[in-house]
Amino acid sequence: MTKTKTVYFGAGWFNEKQNNAYQAAMKALTANPTIDLENSYIPLDHQYKGINVEEHPEYLHDREWATATYHGDLIGIKSSDIMIGVYLPEEEDVGLGMELGYALSQGKYILLVIPDEDYGKAINLMSWGVCDSAIKISELKDFDFNKPQFNFYNGAVY
Repeated sequence: MTKTKTVYFGAGWFNEKQNNAYQAAMKALTANPTIDLENSYIPLDHQYKGINVEEHPEYLHDREWATATYHGDLIGIKSSDIMIGVYLPEEEDVGLGMELGYALSQGKYILLVIPDEDYGKAINLMSWGVCDSAIKISELKDFDFNKPQFNFYNGAVY
């Protein structure tokens, strides 16, 4: 298999559960032989002027930083082959919801990646509706991004 597909990596990192899912998904992507991770768009790696808001939270109130980071992320979605959303069913992320909707408007293949222990729990109807497939994080390392397919989520919606 060849590393031919780039991804936009939509994931929260604002609490321990989100950060654990982020790290597990990133580890799986690193091991996936069909992903060109080096040329993919990871928002944390593309913050405006390289400013790390975890180290400098004051920039969350800076209009220039916020505007440039937002528009940079839109470019990341537009320029990537596939949108990945790391989705936590019990922690709906408004930012991820916007990214998913924008990716849909750009005609991107959308994959929701859900922590194994949360897979099957009810998810938001709109997130369910935009995704082309939803898988467990443990399945991400073996997902063939060169042959994306539609698949139903095995869980309810709310």
